[in-house]
Amino acid sequence: MLSPERLSLPGPEYLAQRHVLTYMEDAVSQLLENREDISQYGIARFFTEYFNSVRQGTHILFREFSFVQATPHNRASFLRTFWRCFRTVGKNGDLLTAQEYHCLLQLLCPDFPMELTQKAARIVLMDDAMDCLMSFSDFLFAFQIQFYYSEFLESVAAIYQDLLAGKNPNTVIVPTSSSGQHRQRQPPSDCSPLDGVEASLFYQCLESLCDRSKYSCPPSALVKEMLSSAQRLTFYGFLMALAKDQGINRALGALPDKGDLFVDPAMDHELEKLVAQVSGLSVSGPTSSSGDAANLPVRNSPRMNCPWKPLHHRRKMDAESEGSNEETDSSEN
Repeated sequence: MLSPERLSLPGPEYLAQRHVLTYMEDAVSQLLENREDISQYGIARFFTEYFNSVRQGTHILFREFSFVQATPHNRASFLRTFWRCFRTVGKNGDLLTAQEYHCLLQLLCPDFPMELTQKAARIVLMDDAMDCLMSFSDFLFAFQIQFYYSEFLESVAAIYQDLLAGKNPNTVIVPTSSSGQHRQRQPPSDCSPLDGVEASLFYQCLESLCDRSKYSCPPSALVKEMLSSAQRLTFYGFLMALAKDQGINRALGALPDKGDLFVDPAMDHELEKLVAQVSGLSVSGPTSSSGDAANLPVRNSPRMNCPWKPLHHRRKMDAESEGSNEETDSSEN
């Protein structure tokens, strides 16, 4: 069913709001760079598979960071994929450092910036050393806030610093670049003699920021409710409250509630099927009395179709092949 919003907005505005052109440009770019392979099974099938992957949220796998953070849907898809791939870390009770979590992120996005991982870890650890251990759930919900709302938090940091200095926060400039390159900013100091800023004034500034921001912001009503019981707060106290608020988590829609964080029936079903296939390969038929292993029946493992791979993998493989040829040639000389 079509959303009523689609009919209430002009066409170009709706396309921009839903970032349709971003996906069209990416699809066409992949089509042109892989036209020889795609010609074997047709352009229509390529576009069908591409947009199915966008709908399912698998289109961000192993892509460059500039694409992963390009749209809210991409960010939510990356968060969901990270949770589904590595939830067993939390299920097993393992504690990891920021560097180790960053290694997991890079398994999905090879050029994921360490800066974002460190910012997420700082929400959890506050003033503790950055090499302290963190639980999966603590890191995940902090990372969700830092990654999905990164531009919003950049402006919130500026507002907080201005309030501490007694300046007019309305002079804060909201980031407008979509390149993902944010201004370098020193973490706000929580060492104010007044222990932070006044919560009501801070919320007024945030409400104004959300009204004029072009980027994703947490629902102002939920932020107001979250701050209603506080008189003063620090910057990292605010970030921690955002990370722990289940209402904001549900509004974002990428992760389940904390109580259901380690429950994923769909993924569990796939894992059970995989385990059953592997177990089936090890089941032996009737053996001879001598127990000769050579008489075991041979089973062929099922071949699984590989989904469409991102372009940068092909370019990387080609570059590595060229490099290996050069090394071979030089060795021969």
